Amino acid sequence: MILARRVAAEAVGSLLLAATVLGSGIMAERLAGGNVAIALLANTGATVAVLAALIALLAPVSGAHFNPAVSFIETLRGKLTWREMGTYAGAQIVGCCAGALLAHAMFKLPLLQASAHIRTGSAQWLAEGVATLGLVLVVVGHRRQEDGPWMVAAWIGAAYWFTASTSFANPAITIARSLSDTFAGIRPADVPGFIGAQLVGALAGLVVAWALFGSRSVAPENPRSGAREYQYEGRD
Repeated sequence: MILARRVAAEAVGSLLLAATVLGSGIMAERLAGGNVAIALLANTGATVAVLAALIALLAPVSGAHFNPAVSFIETLRGKLTWREMGTYAGAQIVGCCAGALLAHAMFKLPLLQASAHIRTGSAQWLAEGVATLGLVLVVVGHRRQEDGPWMVAAWIGAAYWFTASTSFANPAITIARSLSDTFAGIRPADVPGFIGAQLVGALAGLVVAWALFGSRSVAPENPRSGAREYQYEGRD
């Protein structure tokens, strides 16, 4: 499958993912009447649902990464070239940032914002590392293509609640959230710490996956499209 189509799928999927994460946070905060637990529950449910749907829909096209950390890991596994990884990551970041603007437009908020939501400190960074480690374990370790959507969505949904950071686990989403002073936002100054923790967690997840599952070969070429047949690799 031509690279342009795969990159377009990554951009569209990232846009819709970010719009859902931020838009559901805005809606949840408005309707929850100050109850943060209810707001987070609603935000979690929307994120889980859109992840499962987008992965099932777009995995046959691009692998449905929507996440530079996942694309980086797949490059180390030999499933993407470094050039493809850079193109994927660019599309994911642009798509997620566009998703933030779309969420603002849908709720009649100022399009350009900077979040004031403080998220920093060793506990938050550890949480992001754990969330991303688990995501990579699911991406590398799942065996059947049809298991990818629900396993990734289930992991992220659980990690929303058991991690102190509410599980961003995605550099592109982290950047997009810094552009939204809403429920799901993160202060721009806190973004580098989150991304660093996510990349460390992703690498640790790959090491653990190799220890548990062994190295996995590059997926065979699809004789119909001439592209590698991806088995899912991606999130939130």
